[in-house]
Amino acid sequence: MGTTELGAALRRRRDQVAPETAGLPSGGHRRAPGLRREELAQLAGVSVDYITRLEQGRATHPSAQVVEALARALRLPRDGRAHLFQLAGLVPPGPQTVSSYITPGVRRMMDRLTGTPVAVFDAAWTQLLANPLYTALMGEWRGDDLNAVWRNFLGSGTRVRHTPESRGALRAAQVADLRSTASRYPDDQRLHRLVSELRARSAAFEKLWEAGAVGRHQSARKTVDHPHVGALTLDCDVLVVADNDLRVMVYTAEPGTQDAERLALLAVIGTQALTG
Repeated sequence: MGTTELGAALRRRRDQVAPETAGLPSGGHRRAPGLRREELAQLAGVSVDYITRLEQGRATHPSAQVVEALARALRLPRDGRAHLFQLAGLVPPGPQTVSSYITPGVRRMMDRLTGTPVAVFDAAWTQLLANPLYTALMGEWRGDDLNAVWRNFLGSGTRVRHTPESRGALRAAQVADLRSTASRYPDDQRLHRLVSELRARSAAFEKLWEAGAVGRHQSARKTVDHPHVGALTLDCDVLVVADNDLRVMVYTAEPGTQDAERLALLAVIGTQALTG
């Protein structure tokens, strides 16, 4: 079977994305200047085999989630993202659904903040992108745990240290924020499934939802218990990108403190464990 228009578009765009613009090392011998299949698979969170089958036309019906992940990994502009959805036989997400589109400006900001832990979440608090230092600080999330609300009610938790009071305040704020998001995006089926499952499986979530919990998930001072560099007390600021309803979470340390030194050490060791 020959390649499809979708497969050809993926291969063409992959060849156009320089590894360094995607946060990957550019060294070593390369037959082409763009991303390798393995690198695109890593960035999009899918298998190399699936990328190969898409490009060769042996897989022709990717899900909307896969197309969205590929569009982000390939750094497609808004019109390019819409075209990729159309080539996959899908309708691009509309204004009544939670946007997963990360603007070029937000990507450039993340590229420049290499020494600062930064992650981007959609309006439902699903992580869309994280830089290496954020992943080193907080750990790497997968599956349902990519959603911060799910993680705090049903998932594996986080490295952030909580008192019962701070955990209760965070949960109330997350429920209130999710309720507000659900009212803004009445046609988003994934969001409705998330809320329904949380209500069905978490008594704590259901109680807060029924009580009409109020609050907002916003900036705070947090202590992160890291398994290799120890405790870091950091300022966590949440910035909102209005047009796309994104949340950009940024962690910073006060200069000249032990926390700043530990964060700098973490930037050196990355996700690798300390040895020796």
